[in-house]
Amino acid sequence: MIIASQRQRRRITRIFAFVLAAVALLALARPCWIHFRAAAVLSRVQAPQHPGRLANLSAHPIEEVLTEVSTPSGPIRARLYIPKDLPHTPGMVLVHGVHHLGIEEPRLVAFARALASSGIRVLTPELLSLADYQVDRTSIDLIGYSARALSAQVGQKAGVLGLSFAGGLSLLAAADPRFAPYIRFVVSVGAHDDLERVSQFFITSMIARPDGTTLHMTAHEYGALVLIYSHVGDFFPPADVPAAHEALRLLLWEQVDESRKRAERLSPGSRQKMELLYNHRVETLAGEIREAIARHRAEMAPVSPHGNLGALQVPVLLLHGAADNVIPPSELLWLQRDVPPVALKSALISPAISHVSMAGEPSLSDKWKLLHFMAQILELTEDSQPAPTTPR
Repeated sequence: MIIASQRQRRRITRIFAFVLAAVALLALARPCWIHFRAAAVLSRVQAPQHPGRLANLSAHPIEEVLTEVSTPSGPIRARLYIPKDLPHTPGMVLVHGVHHLGIEEPRLVAFARALASSGIRVLTPELLSLADYQVDRTSIDLIGYSARALSAQVGQKAGVLGLSFAGGLSLLAAADPRFAPYIRFVVSVGAHDDLERVSQFFITSMIARPDGTTLHMTAHEYGALVLIYSHVGDFFPPADVPAAHEALRLLLWEQVDESRKRAERLSPGSRQKMELLYNHRVETLAGEIREAIARHRAEMAPVSPHGNLGALQVPVLLLHGAADNVIPPSELLWLQRDVPPVALKSALISPAISHVSMAGEPSLSDKWKLLHFMAQILELTEDSQPAPTTPR
């Protein structure tokens, strides 16, 4: 009887251990699979032309369709990236940053394809203001209407991922009660918290952190050029504004020779000012830029998340490049304070990315952190919530 009892106990112990192991494996299976998928997505983003075995993991064929998003002010151009072999997929709105190529920008296209091939219906709306280097309130509404349209398509709330200044605008769209019911979560990559503070950084190469310290980082001249272009009338006399606007636009497009040709139409004083920009001496215009920032302060506040996210309730993930010198990483620290604690799910400043793209050769630890961040995005995407009925 004693021997039998010991055998039974050993058997029960083995069964119990087996059950525990099985439960543990089942519990780990989904997180492991999501992290493998996240690694595949990042691999496809990093080398879209040379996919390896990892990039092909769980990769679905996709179809790309030009479409339109209806808004009260008229339709806007957009592109859908649709997994062809999946009848029901979650949806994500992917919003381009301040770039003249808009939805045709190669890095955006590569990212959209990588996400879609992982089993997500991706919508990239074209925001003409951002494509023309303007950060204004119209883009907030268009992001919201795009989320509403995609939500209606997939039958569930849609995620929103905004790049650069679109990241901050996406947070504002999710905080708007008109659009919040259609948004499942927001991911901001390289976003601003306060447009005025970032604008001052463009001319000082210094920016405050929330703890009172100062980040010193050489600002990319691109930011100051965007500011001048956005308010060209503050820097050039009325007669020169059309030609200066065109010359600056071509300079931002990196078509320097064509820009110089347009600048030949300017008055001598305006040509001299453009010559400073061609010679990368934007700091000589710091005084004028500072005055322009002060003049347009009231316009910058409504397009800044700072102080405007009190109504935000959806999950938020923040990502920023550690060496980002367009919108410095200190802005993420401010966003961590402005996003309500109940909404903030993750925040990462990573040396594995630059402004809005992967860069450098990060450590294994930094690679893992970025991989885990991507896995969190996929996990939220799959955690569906039914969409409300879209008003006609």
